Amino acid sequence: MTRIDRRGLLRGAAATAGVTLASPFLARRAMAQGAGTVNIFAWAGYLNDEILGAFQEATGITPNFTPYGTNDELLNQLRANNGGGFDLIWPTVDRVPNYVEFGLVQPLDEARIEVDRVLPSAWENSVNLGAVVDGARYQVPTDWGTEAIAFDRDQNPLEYGTASYGDLWAEGAQATVRGHSSLIGLGLWLEAEGRLPRPLLDAFTSPEAQIEIFDVILAEAVARKAGIVQFWTNENEAQGAFRVNGATVGQTWDSTAAALAEEGLPIGFIAPKEGALAWMEGLSIPSGAANLDSAYAFINWFLTPEAGAMYTNATKINSTAVGSDQLISDEARAFFAAAYPGDALDKLWWWPIQESWYITKRNEYQDRFLSA
Repeated sequence: MTRIDRRGLLRGAAATAGVTLASPFLARRAMAQGAGTVNIFAWAGYLNDEILGAFQEATGITPNFTPYGTNDELLNQLRANNGGGFDLIWPTVDRVPNYVEFGLVQPLDEARIEVDRVLPSAWENSVNLGAVVDGARYQVPTDWGTEAIAFDRDQNPLEYGTASYGDLWAEGAQATVRGHSSLIGLGLWLEAEGRLPRPLLDAFTSPEAQIEIFDVILAEAVARKAGIVQFWTNENEAQGAFRVNGATVGQTWDSTAAALAEEGLPIGFIAPKEGALAWMEGLSIPSGAANLDSAYAFINWFLTPEAGAMYTNATKINSTAVGSDQLISDEARAFFAAAYPGDALDKLWWWPIQESWYITKRNEYQDRFLSA
């Protein structure tokens, strides 16, 4: 599997940051498309009023933002609309082949994309992670982040080097996890303990391998389920587990922990020694998009360093826009440094492409776990 780390991404940024930062923020001549609208279906919490307002000021285009909570919600909605209803969607890169399979997204016209605004390593590595199918590109990588360990600094302090996915499954744990991804985290811990029949990545290569591996993971998860105080499927549920349901540790997105910390709760976020689950996301254009000019205008604007920095400051998710890392807030820098100390960036575990057969069987195991 392709290995990507933040250092590699930043090496790409260093090579081109000077040129990109010389461009004016609004870049009106390059991006302005005149009056119009763009309908964006994106993750809840990704686009705030500041970001949407800055885009409209820069381009004159009115953005309409509809939030969703999961990849499956996005896929199901687009299938129900036969690829229509929206001009841009924001899937994780490993799921893009699912949309291509059902004819829900259209190949991108790379001539209309300011490719030099994207970190070269992100653009190149997204090919193998799912953005390119049969030689055609269907997604522009815009951001990346991780699912790792959120923890209560007072009740359940953790440190890098000893923090582990195993902490979520320990006796007496008060944990919150997501059904399907927690099985992967548990699998990484079992793999490190030498308790899987074959490498975890084999589960993504064939149904037979997936069954052999997931049977072991599921049995362990069911045996340790008593320590789970709440399952989450979206950002609000994950945050609520800490706010009101007594969770002191969880396998969550980086943005979850960041939002709780900004509220003043004693929540930290740390990569486990087995490696944080890393994902890349990006913008794709549905097959039934009605406002193509506006869609490309938003893509190119979102790749400016200023827009990328606004996004990272708001979400603590890392932008792929060249130069954005030089403009982020001190708080965002501190969050990143605390989450990925030492060799954590070298250990990132990037989600491989999840084919439809894998998703179907994965959901079966998730349901069996949740109902056990």
